[in-house]
Amino acid sequence: MNLRTRLTDAMKDAMRNKEAARLSTLRLINAAIKDRDIALRGKGGSDEGASDDEVLGILGKMVKQRQESAKAYEEGARLELAEKERAEILVIEDYLPKQLSADETSEAVNAAIAKTGAESIRDMGKVMGELKGKYMGRMDFGKVGPMVKDLLG
Repeated sequence: MNLRTRLTDAMKDAMRNKEAARLSTLRLINAAIKDRDIALRGKGGSDEGASDDEVLGILGKMVKQRQESAKAYEEGARLELAEKERAEILVIEDYLPKQLSADETSEAVNAAIAKTGAESIRDMGKVMGELKGKYMGRMDFGKVGPMVKDLLG
C-alpha cells in the first residue's frame, strides 16, 4: 500500500472516529501533497503526481516546520500552541519511516562518501544526493550536512 493510500485511509478513519485533531493534521498533509501535485503538473510532470519519496520529503519538511514553531511558541510562553504543534508532529511521524540512529547515520554517511568517491568539500553535493536518494525521510539532513562537511573538509 503506497503512502497516499495510507494517508487517505487514515483520514477516513479519523472522520469515522471523530478524532478532530488527527483529522485536521491529515488534511494539512493531503493539502501539501496536492499543492506538490499541482506544482509538478505546471512543470510538465506526470499526471500521477508526487512520488512516495516526494511525499516523504513533504512530511519531513512539515515535521521540521512544526518543531521550529513549537520552539518559538515555548520561547513566547505560548505552551498550549507548542503542545498543539507537538501533537501534529506525532501524527505526521506515524507516516515517516523509522529514523536512523546516530551510528546508522554515521555508517550511511561513510558509505555514501566511499560510493561517490568524494574527496573534498566540492563533492558534498554528490554525497548528499546519494544520501537523499537512499534515506529520504529516515534521517535529518540538517544534521547530516555538517557531518559530511566535517568529513570532507
